[in-house]
Amino acid sequence: MTTSLVVVESHWGNTERIAQAIAAGLRTAGDARVVRVDDAPTCLDGIDLLVIGAPTHAFSLSRPETRADAIVKGAGVPSATGIREWMARIEADARRLQVATFDTKATQVRGLPGSAAAAARRVAKSAGLPLTQRPTSFYVEGYAGPLVEGECERAEQWGRALVSATVVMA
Repeated sequence: MTTSLVVVESHWGNTERIAQAIAAGLRTAGDARVVRVDDAPTCLDGIDLLVIGAPTHAFSLSRPETRADAIVKGAGVPSATGIREWMARIEADARRLQVATFDTKATQVRGLPGSAAAAARRVAKSAGLPLTQRPTSFYVEGYAGPLVEGECERAEQWGRALVSATVVMA
C-alpha cells in the first residue's frame, strides 16, 4: 500500500482538476490526497510518493510576478505561494520518498521549450529528491482553459502508472 501526496499550485482550477484525477489513479494502490501548495506540509513523514503539479507560467514555475499577472488576467483563486517557494522549505528527511512532477500548459505552446514540471524536476533533483520518471504535461485550451478533452482520463491513467513505478522501485 502506497501513501501519496499530490501538492498542487492552481490559478484557474485546471491544474487542480488534473491533480484530483491523478489522485484517483493513485488511490488504486493506497491512500492519496491532494493539497493546495498554500496548505502543503513541509514535513513529509509517512509519504511514499510525492506528486508535484503547477501551471506553466512564462515557460517555467510561477514567480510572484507571474502569479500577480494571473490575477490581472482573471484567475479565480490563485495560490499565494508557488511550488518553487514551497519546495525550498521541504525538510531534509523527504529525500527517502519518490517524486514525480506534472504541469498544465496551453495548447498553443505545445512543442515550445519550458515547462513548470521540468523546472520542478530540476529543483527536486538539486535538493536530492529521488524522481520516478520524466515530467508530464497536461493541456488546456488557451491561457485559462478549459482542459483539453481527455486530459483528466489521461491524468488518472498516469496516476495508476506512477503507483506501479513506485511499487517496483520500493
